[in-house]
Amino acid sequence: MSTPTRRLTVAQALVQFLSAQYTERDGVRHRLIAGTWGIFGHGNVAGLGQALLEAGEDTMPFHQGRNEQAMVHAAVGYARQLDRLSAQAVTTSIGPGATNLVTGAALATINRLPVLLLPGDYFATRAADPLLQQLEHPVEADLSVNDTLRPVSRYFDRISRPEALIPAALNAMRVLADPVETGAVTLALPQDVQAEAYDWPEEFFADRVWHVRRPAPDLAELAEAVEAIRSAERPLIVAGGGIHHSRAEEALKALVDATGIPVASTQAGKGSLRHDHPADLGGIGHTGTAVSDDIARAADLIIGVGTRYTDFTTASNTLFQNPAVRFVNLNIAAFDAHKLAARTLVADAKSGLEALTSGLEGHRVTPAYEAEYRAGKESWERVVSAAFTAPDENAVPTQTQLLGVLDSVVGDDDVVINAAGSLPGDLHKLWRARGPRQYHLEYGYSCMGYEIPAGIGVQQAAPDTAVWSLVGDGTYLMMPTEIVTAVQEGLPVNLVLIQNHGYASIGGLSESVGGERFGTAYRYRAADGTFSGAPLPVDLAANAASLGMDVLRPKTVADLREALAAARASDRPTCVYVETDTATPTAPPAEAWWDVPVAETASRASAVQAREEYDRQVVDRRRHL
Repeated sequence: MSTPTRRLTVAQALVQFLSAQYTERDGVRHRLIAGTWGIFGHGNVAGLGQALLEAGEDTMPFHQGRNEQAMVHAAVGYARQLDRLSAQAVTTSIGPGATNLVTGAALATINRLPVLLLPGDYFATRAADPLLQQLEHPVEADLSVNDTLRPVSRYFDRISRPEALIPAALNAMRVLADPVETGAVTLALPQDVQAEAYDWPEEFFADRVWHVRRPAPDLAELAEAVEAIRSAERPLIVAGGGIHHSRAEEALKALVDATGIPVASTQAGKGSLRHDHPADLGGIGHTGTAVSDDIARAADLIIGVGTRYTDFTTASNTLFQNPAVRFVNLNIAAFDAHKLAARTLVADAKSGLEALTSGLEGHRVTPAYEAEYRAGKESWERVVSAAFTAPDENAVPTQTQLLGVLDSVVGDDDVVINAAGSLPGDLHKLWRARGPRQYHLEYGYSCMGYEIPAGIGVQQAAPDTAVWSLVGDGTYLMMPTEIVTAVQEGLPVNLVLIQNHGYASIGGLSESVGGERFGTAYRYRAADGTFSGAPLPVDLAANAASLGMDVLRPKTVADLREALAAARASDRPTCVYVETDTATPTAPPAEAWWDVPVAETASRASAVQAREEYDRQVVDRRRHL
């Protein structure tokens, strides 16, 4: 008896296959590949381009991009908003279209967020060799520019024969749906193979459901973790992004309500508790709050949940200073659970937190400890209020006052997106997260240019949600192109564009490490050749308007409040352009160190002084063994 087959090209078969893939968690099914972004060239126009056209929007929705990197960012924003249960694909031509994917792929993999990359590739048959845009390597003839995607992909394959698509496609879905392995997945598609026909088994196109596991903790590991927590006098939970991916926010709250253990959050974990929960201490580490960092320095047990402990979280390994400090790490990935020589609890965040709550029944931290961290929280709230509040509604707002006005306008379910510049520090310290999806910071890769395309992806995932992309002028200039896509698709993303005439964040860092803000300002050259002349006469608001956005130009705090409210009420993409007051400092200083090495020898006084400060700080670094 013959197996039923369907004759399709490789590209047509891939599109049909992707349309039938689903994830399932907790009994709820989601489409795994919900749409495909694309920019077409000779490497994919007759293959995937034709296949998407033939399949139609009902089978595979298509989104037209303007920049390949930006398409990946949009797909990443989409996947994060949907807790990694649904993702998007991105197709490009060969050559520069493919290599433009690398930055976005790195961002996806570092942040453990799924995206499927489908770049075109050279002829597998070598019938035309070399192609336009083909890299010729003198001793590795099978090497193409797509191989630059290998180190930033969690799975990579080149489909050199039609039948190779079947195992490659199945492996791609396995990785995308796996909460431990997920990240960027690349299937490089030679352009001749894309258009080649093959008799595919019908089974390949059947609906396939990928169960997203919630592994429970090992009982022995759980017992050790419970004992460590019960014996700790000053425990602190570090909430990471894994809590959001697992939708474990309620499980965290139940544990905290029962035990009184305080919570500090990483950039990815902020919002795991509402800001007004008495045990929520805000951000931790270099950009953390004073209360979080004070409690962390004295903690005798750090309970990491879904965190990978970046240098900002640990203050470059200078934060956890108690000589007796130990670590318990609850993480679905053993790689992260083992960091800092911790007792491990390798499990899903929700399952693990529920098990800990059960195992800790009747246990609670001391009243004195609760009183201490609650007093610290109240003190920090006064710092936040001072930074957010403008004494004069008719004054030009500072950046933190802008955030205060935004805080008063957004709803609990709005999404605020940022990735780079000085805003991540201000947001991590000050933002009052009122919902689990409200705070969307990409700080694994901190990629300038992420915010606008990610806003589009989030808006696609949550069409009835107000989305705010916050950018400075440096970030805006990196990647404004997807504004056109927002306009084309009728996506009412709100862009808050802050003009500060250069790379303000790196300018401040440069000054602190003896670099004297070299090369960080957007200014004309002065007579001595330095970039210290007048600010450049660029009009970024006019640029946004030229790309199709509605633009509002508030001048004062009162104007800003009105403009933000108007943007939120609009059904069109809207840019709120603000020139902030940079002369009046309102942001609280860093509460913990960050290691940026300083020149060990120099002739300029600024670098000599910075090195002296560096040598003073670095002695606090610890190796946690």
